[in-house]
Amino acid sequence: MGNPNLLPYETIVRATNGEPEAVDEVLRHYSKQIRIAAIENGHIDRDTEDSIKQRLVTVLFKFRFDEQKV
Repeated sequence: MGNPNLLPYETIVRATNGEPEAVDEVLRHYSKQIRIAAIENGHIDRDTEDSIKQRLVTVLFKFRFDEQKV
């Protein structure tokens, strides 16, 4: 059984392939951390929150797994 605090590997792979449900799952998984990072002067800055989400989605689509040669 895996660590419940981590996203399943399969979800990450599906998200990097652009599957909308998997991308949404990644965003939901990190929503609390994103909100905390978007706090400015004691309030959540929605523009900052949106920017962080957009950057996360952008890097998901750029991420490539290294193929291991055995």
